[in-house]
Amino acid sequence: MTDLHLHPSLREPAQTSKAWPFEEARKLIKRYPDGKPGGAPVLFETGYGPSGLPHIGTFNEVLRTTMVRRAYETLTGGAPTRLVAFSDDMDGLRKVPDNVPNGDMLREHLGRPLTAIPDPFGKYESFAHHNNAMLREFLDRFGFEYEFVSSTERYRSGAFDDALKNVLRHNQDILDIMLPTLRAERAATYSPILPVSPKSGIVLQVPVTVVDPDAGLVSFEDEGETITHSILSGGAKLQWKVDWAMRWVALGVDYEMYGKDLTDSGIQSGKIARVLGGRKPEGLIYELFLDAKGEKISKSKGNGLSIEQWLQYGSPESLGYYIFANPKSAKQLHAGVIPKAVDDYWQFRAAIPAQDVDKRLGNPVWHLLRANEHHDGADAPGQGESLPVPFSLLLNLVGVLGAGATREAVWSYLGNYVENADPAAHPALDALVDRALAYTCDFVAPTLEKRSPVGGEVAALQALDAALEAADPAMGAEELQTIVYEIGKIEEFGFASLRDWFKALYETLLGSEQGPRMGSFIALYGIAPTRALIAEALAKA
Repeated sequence: MTDLHLHPSLREPAQTSKAWPFEEARKLIKRYPDGKPGGAPVLFETGYGPSGLPHIGTFNEVLRTTMVRRAYETLTGGAPTRLVAFSDDMDGLRKVPDNVPNGDMLREHLGRPLTAIPDPFGKYESFAHHNNAMLREFLDRFGFEYEFVSSTERYRSGAFDDALKNVLRHNQDILDIMLPTLRAERAATYSPILPVSPKSGIVLQVPVTVVDPDAGLVSFEDEGETITHSILSGGAKLQWKVDWAMRWVALGVDYEMYGKDLTDSGIQSGKIARVLGGRKPEGLIYELFLDAKGEKISKSKGNGLSIEQWLQYGSPESLGYYIFANPKSAKQLHAGVIPKAVDDYWQFRAAIPAQDVDKRLGNPVWHLLRANEHHDGADAPGQGESLPVPFSLLLNLVGVLGAGATREAVWSYLGNYVENADPAAHPALDALVDRALAYTCDFVAPTLEKRSPVGGEVAALQALDAALEAADPAMGAEELQTIVYEIGKIEEFGFASLRDWFKALYETLLGSEQGPRMGSFIALYGIAPTRALIAEALAKA
């Protein structure tokens, strides 16, 4: 992104912005105030383990890292940067994933590098090639700018050979760092180097003796025989923490974030990087996602929410918005958070044009647009776009329509509320109509239960019905809201607060404890259909 023109008005306020991407970028500014010496790009890295398909954690890491990258570019006025998506595809397959076909075939190849195992899907030359292709497709889908790097390609091409020789020269120093952190039984067989057996092709977990560091030679036991073996050009890979450190030094990584569960790995890899003559990158340690019960999300358990599930019920932008906030705080990831995330995204997006530059730099949507659109972030087209109907209101409409809810039916009601109510004229809204139908069907409809009005609620609903009968059919949402508001204030109906009145409306008319601004709902649904809802509720009293 070296050719990106960055708006000069942003650089000064970015120096003091409290938005976390700028706070992270300022760590790099201490290293490279104006970019790397000689004009080399500052290198950002994200890691991916291709023993499984890309998931929400992959999206999270690439998106957040991209935000820090763009923030650094803003702070430096456009210093060159790169983002590498590194696939650890030289790893040996430790266990067969539950969510792939041909598990028995994979089981025959346990221990071999992921790029040396047939693709169980039958589409690519190896299991890793399949998952790597899915990673690139996944990242491209969201418009990320990145460079894909394969661990296997780097090892086998010899690109890591000098770094591997360096590891051999410092083998004992690395053991001195790692052995005190291991259990006795693990320490007995631990080696920084994992040779690939020339007999079986398995990535071996065996003690290794360094024979000649400069030649890359080691010796070890392989199927009862002591052999001398070159670790160069794909003859071995490194243990995870050593591999991470080696990669930081060999590639010159300047920034990499990782989850809280890798805190200890980051500490040990940082020490190893120093031994190898480099230094640990800057980075953020982020909190993990939790499910609806507050438990850590596990791929094997299948709790939480997948990217595909989120996109079935909410927009890609809303997922990015939800991930943006407070990366150092744990987030619950379940379907219930989607509607608010969708509406909050659009509220922040609509706010951008009226915000001064300081507020704009703290707006999550500014960072999201900078992550995926190559503009200067100052007066970018489309930033002030708003959603004519909130997603929550769409959900209420679809819920009330019940079995009659279709795209066509929803759009017919949107004609009451939206100017030029044509799907082609409002593509973002149209996409959310489909998602509202899916979300309501799966999560809302099963929980809807309208109760009968009681006490003063009956008279209040009768008063509302009479007021709507007298109202102009073309009355707008604000005027309708005023009618509802004034009825709730009438003392003889006995509401302790307006909140109680609105809660009664939601529970008797919509079948939910929460709901929209009633004026907006009546304007969208229509006065006559709303009166029919009231009549239905009063018939139960």
